[in-house]
Amino acid sequence: MNMKNYFRIATACFTLSLFTVACSSPAPEEAVAPEEMAPTVAPGPDMAAIKAEIQTLEDAWGAADNSGDVNALIAFYADDAVSMGSGSPMAVGKAAIQKEIQESMASRPAGTMVKYEVLDVFGDENTITEVGKTTRMDASGKVTSSGKYMAIWEKRDGKYVCIRDISNNDSKEN
Repeated sequence: MNMKNYFRIATACFTLSLFTVACSSPAPEEAVAPEEMAPTVAPGPDMAAIKAEIQTLEDAWGAADNSGDVNALIAFYADDAVSMGSGSPMAVGKAAIQKEIQESMASRPAGTMVKYEVLDVFGDENTITEVGKTTRMDASGKVTSSGKYMAIWEKRDGKYVCIRDISNNDSKEN
């Protein structure tokens, strides 16, 4: 056998050996990743409790509204509040809101009652947007109008105050 053939056979055997070893070797062990920890998610605000708290405020608001207590109503507002009532210009600040409330109460028929119902709230513990509806009744309890509103409540010094509100009527009073 000449040297050239010997070299070819040796090279073929060597290549075949490498191929055989490479194909039959056990796969390297995969590095075991440490257990992935679930991300820590802070619990969200208890919106049901916040909704109940806002409804309590609206019930107190309704009682003050129904009794004509302007001072109690204005206490729900922040000093820098803005109110956007139906059919009236924007009222900026407590003094302007108070004037608007007084004018509204002066034009109401005697015995008018209103109910505020919180339909939805969203936000966080410090700023809540409320969506609600109003039902206005005459002295006999007959519904005279209904409407809807949105209010933004902000927690200041541990209590919610209204910083923005907007409302409008669904129908004219009968």
